[in-house]
Amino acid sequence: MIEARGVRKAFGSTQALAGVDLEVAEGTVLGLLGPNGAGKTTLVRVIATLLAPDAGEARVAGLDVVRQAAQVRRLIGLAGQFAAVDETLTGRENLEMVGRLYQLSKAEARARAVDSLERLSLTDAADRPVRTYSGGMRRRLDLGASLVGRPRVLILDEPTTGLDPRTRLELWDFIRDLVADGTTLLLTTQYLEEADQLAGRIVVIDQGAVIAEGTADELKDRLGSDVLDVQVADAALLERAAAIVGALGSERPQTDVDNRRVSVGVGGGAAALVDAVRRFDEAGIALTDLALRRPSLDDVFLSLTGHHATDTTVAPAGRRGRKAST
Repeated sequence: MIEARGVRKAFGSTQALAGVDLEVAEGTVLGLLGPNGAGKTTLVRVIATLLAPDAGEARVAGLDVVRQAAQVRRLIGLAGQFAAVDETLTGRENLEMVGRLYQLSKAEARARAVDSLERLSLTDAADRPVRTYSGGMRRRLDLGASLVGRPRVLILDEPTTGLDPRTRLELWDFIRDLVADGTTLLLTTQYLEEADQLAGRIVVIDQGAVIAEGTADELKDRLGSDVLDVQVADAALLERAAAIVGALGSERPQTDVDNRRVSVGVGGGAAALVDAVRRFDEAGIALTDLALRRPSLDDVFLSLTGHHATDTTVAPAGRRGRKAST
């Protein structure tokens, strides 16, 4: 339903997209994962016909987003990172206005507005000015506006940024319902748990390039081991703890100075945990936490890029690699 091939886009000397390829099958969710500045929003703008690529091509339902932009826009709904609603209008008026912009009749625009308000639990606030809405309500209304046209493809660019945990969970349930009804969804996010929960497949993008793709389980299996995670009681002993943990794993350990934690991929299952307890006891290093866990998507991202998905400062292109602290 969505296809990109070799998409490139630069802004002056900044290469925002460096030849991105991706595919989204009909009726599925593709999670586009990456930190701020990775190129996610630029790619979304290309697919949504808002930005022309410098090279490569993108298609929605077989339609070229540049040459057949008007036809593509009839098929898609888009909710960006910030709620694009008119504060002087009521929630109902906002949705009816969007329906009219889709060239629906007044009656049809009104009916679809009612449907969207009900689906997003906004019926009670429908006739209040949007300026009285909370941030979460505005976000839901913005999503409702993207659904008025009943799009075959929905593009959500970091839809839960700034939402409280309860509203985020409600939105996740709503997204699942849409996909169950056959909607194709491209979801960009910085939240690894969000991608893990919602996306059938995940594309990891960093510095404008795709660096990995697969299901969440496939990406986690790339590490090929469990993760030993240790938190020391005394931050002054973190370096010694890193040396002990490093001796248990097959790779360089990752150190989180702020949280007094160090982790490394290990084999051997529970035996590695027992070995770690013994070594720390012999070294006289007190721990506040010691755990053996399955790799997370953040572990995958850290392994691939050398930084966490929520980091905003990353190594220059061509110099990616692990760093000792994050």
